[in-house]
Formats: sequence, C-alpha cells, structure tokens
Amino acid sequence: MTALTGTRRLARLVLRRDRIRLAIWVLGTPLLGYALAGSVAGIYPDEAARQGYATTSASSLVARAFNGPIAGTDVGAVVVAETYVTLALIVALLSTFAVTRHTRQNEETGRAELVGASVVGRYAPLTAVLLVVVAANVAAATLLAVALAGAGLPLAGSLAVAGAVGGVGVACTGVAAVTAQVSVTSRGANALAAAVVGLSFVLRAAGDVLGDTSADGTRVESAWPSWLSPLGWGNQVRAFGGERWWVLALPVALLLAAVALAYALAERRDQGAGLIAPRRKAATAATWLLSPAGLAWRMQRGALLGWALGIAVLGVSMGVAADEFNAMIEQNPAAAEAINAMGGGADLLDAYLAAMLGLFALTIGAYVVQALLRVRGDEADGVLEAALATAVSRTRWLGTQVLAAALGAFALLLLAGLTTGLGYGLVTGDPLGEAIALGGAALLRLPALLVVAGVVTALFGLLPRRSVVLSWTALLVFLLLGQLGAVLELPQAALNVSPYTHVPSVPAVDPAVLPLVVLTTVAALLLVAGAAAFRHRDVPS
Repeated sequence: MTALTGTRRLARLVLRRDRIRLAIWVLGTPLLGYALAGSVAGIYPDEAARQGYATTSASSLVARAFNGPIAGTDVGAVVVAETYVTLALIVALLSTFAVTRHTRQNEETGRAELVGASVVGRYAPLTAVLLVVVAANVAAATLLAVALAGAGLPLAGSLAVAGAVGGVGVACTGVAAVTAQVSVTSRGANALAAAVVGLSFVLRAAGDVLGDTSADGTRVESAWPSWLSPLGWGNQVRAFGGERWWVLALPVALLLAAVALAYALAERRDQGAGLIAPRRKAATAATWLLSPAGLAWRMQRGALLGWALGIAVLGVSMGVAADEFNAMIEQNPAAAEAINAMGGGADLLDAYLAAMLGLFALTIGAYVVQALLRVRGDEADGVLEAALATAVSRTRWLGTQVLAAALGAFALLLLAGLTTGLGYGLVTGDPLGEAIALGGAALLRLPALLVVAGVVTALFGLLPRRSVVLSWTALLVFLLLGQLGAVLELPQAALNVSPYTHVPSVPAVDPAVLPLVVLTTVAALLLVAGAAAFRHRDVPS
C-alpha cells in the first residue's frame, strides 16, 4: 500500500457527496459572469462612455481599491474591472470551504477515522479532494471563458480573465489544504483560510491604490503589494489589455508549494489533531450558557463580530465614495440609468445610496443563512438530540435560533446604515444627520431578511437533508433577481420572486408600509410552517 492508495475511490466519494454543490458552482460561475458581462457591456456601449469610465476609475482611489486597476478602454477591460473581484472572491471561498469540508470536518465528525480503517493511504483523503476542487475550478473557468466569448468579448481576453478567476480558486485550494492541517476544527480552518483571502484582498487593494496611472489616464499599473496577493495576480494577467500569460503560472506554483507543505504537516500530527493546540477552557461554564438563548449567543458572537467589522469598513468607504461615484455616473447616461434601476429613484445620489443599502441587505442575507443553517449542523452532529433531552422544547430551541439570527441581522443592517451615513456625512458636513437618516433607511430592509430567515427555517423543517444547498441556492436567486433583474430587464413576474424587490428603495423613494407588512406576513407564515414541520418530524440520532 502506498500513501496515495484509495485516492480514486475517495475522489468519487467527494463527487458523490458534493454533486449538487459542484454543479451549482461549475454552472453558476459562468452564468453569473455572462449576466454581469452583458449588463456592463450594455451600460458602456460606445468608446466615449468607456473612455469616461476608464478615466474616472483610474483617478478614483476608491474605485481602484474595490474594483482593481483598469486596463484600458476596451469593453472587455471594463467588464473585468466590474466583475473580476466579485467572481474571484466567490471561487476563493467556494474552494476553501470545499477543501475544509472533506478534510478537517471529516476528522472532526469521525468520518476520516472510519475511512482510515480501510485500505487507504495517508495522503489519499487530502489528494482526492484537491483533485476534485482543482478540476471544478478548471471546469468553471473553461465554461466562464465560453460564456464571456458568447457575450461578444474577444476570445483571448475571455480566456485570460477565466484563467485569472480559476487561478484564484486554485491558489486558495492550496491555502485551505494547509489551514486544514493547522486548526483542530473546521470552523477554525475556514476562518484561517478566509483571513488569508481577506489579507489577499487588502494587499491587492493597497497595490492598486499605490499604482501609477498612464499618461492618457485610462490605465493603472499596480505597485508591488499586488504581486504578493493571489487576487492581485489575476489583475496582473491584464485581460483585454495586452495579456501576460506567464502570470497564470503563479497560482499553480502556490498550489504545488502549499500541497507539499500540507503533506509535510500531515506527517507531523495525529489523526483529529491540529498543529495549533486547542485553548484550555475554564473548568466551569457561565450560568447563562444553560439557556438556549445564551448558547445561541455564544455560538454566533464570533461570526457576528467578524461581519460587523467588515460591514463597518465597507459602510464608511461606500459613504465617502458617494461623491466620486456620483461624478462618474453623471458622465454616462447608461450607467446613471442602471444605478436608478438598482436604486429605484430619480435623484442620482439618493439612488446610489439606496443601491448600496440594498447590496448590504443582500450581503447580510448570507449571514442570516449562515447563522440559521447552524441548526442543521447541530442536528447532523447529534448536538440537537442532546439539547432536546433537557427541559427544552423543539419550538423554544428553534425559535431561539431564529430570534438570534434576526437580532443579528437587525444589528448589522443598522450598522451598515449608520456607517454609510457617517462616511457620506463626513463629505457633506453632517455626519450625525446622515447617519440617522441612512440608519433608518437600512432598517426598512429587515422584512426582506426575515423572509430569507423564513425560507431557511421552512427548508430545515420540511427538507432537512437538502436545506443547506437549497437555502444557499435561494439566496443566490434572490441576489441575482434583486440586484441584476432590473438591469437585465427581466419580466416583473421574475423580479417579484425576490423579497428584496418589494422593499422601498429609501432614500431614493418615499417609504411605503404595505410592502413591508406583506413581507413580514410572508416571513411569519414561512417560520410557522418550518416550526410546525420540525415539531412533527424525526430528529436522527
């Protein structure tokens, strides 16, 4: 028996377990890229519009920090500037989560010990998931290139941007292979990998902000920090701006080095252990942990704090950037029309602020899904059975989890509005007034998030085994319809599927009570249906 014995069969097992997730990943990435490319190309249809966009993007430090460097006035260069970071972050997180799920999580749940009792080499489990995740990135990148070419972009540039996005996924696959050896828990491994992705984003942003602008003002050459970042490498490929194909070798080199390090680390630890020893806990727990509410707060406070820090930074940045984006879209009627479609108002600046609050609400929807899907994890791991063996009813336990997620969403929405208003107020000279106004406007998005919570709860009660995949799929559909539906001119019947579509786009329009009441009623019905189904079904041992 060799160290790789059983790799092929374990790879088939990974494919079997993740067949739905992988299908959504491989097919969803090119579809999203196609939709974004089509909408951006429609917003900037001629050379004059693209010239204005490129000049403004190159001169705006905020645009360079969030979108990356512009590579020229070609339509493909504008598409890359608007879509690359979004697609790269998606594949980065998908890759890290997949590797952790089939390595560290398997050890945490005892699956790895059962598999290791058969004829399986030491490196086979890690090698199997690496092969599958790398293959998924290659497949998604290939289809993304076809999708971008099908959207009318040149083939060479389409291949370059697809390679850049796939390269980020490949690089993060290697990073996750290492973090899975370091941390003793899957949550810790994911947190370490996410921290590396966050650091990569910061280095890329710093390099792009410190970069040099070309003489004609339509190109940016990034500074050295970008070369330290896997996200920055994708920008350095220069898709649609004189492609540099050799840069695509960098993520492959990082993958090989990381895999070699992961193998070496795996040799130096025991099954189920990590290189970072778990912190010693107190001999006795606090009394408030004896209640479902206290336990829910303890389990969610770390994630809530991380979300709060990220939203606070983005909120202030988006608020400060309001004037810059206002000036940029005023020069382009098509861009102004798209912002108005997303924001829902005639006033350009108010439409921008409403669109940003809408994006925050969509993002916080991911927190709601993440927080509520913990109930499914507790059920699958046997934690729920132990909790229900005490004097805690099913309704109380589930209701506590839903309430904790709803309160977290409330806090994050309020923080998003306050920080965005603070940033905008620092520019206009009225930080307190703008913070209060946008804080209230942000809270009007809460009923839409309650509907998201209701969907997750209903799926957990009715279809527990499919609840994870279906919940994330529903959120993705809401995202596409809520933010891109109006830009893509989809029929109103399709737009109505998303709860975000029905939220008044304050401050661009006046608030309306009826849609909020309807959304809250729908959320209540979904929550009741989920709780009722949960009460009457079995909880597996």
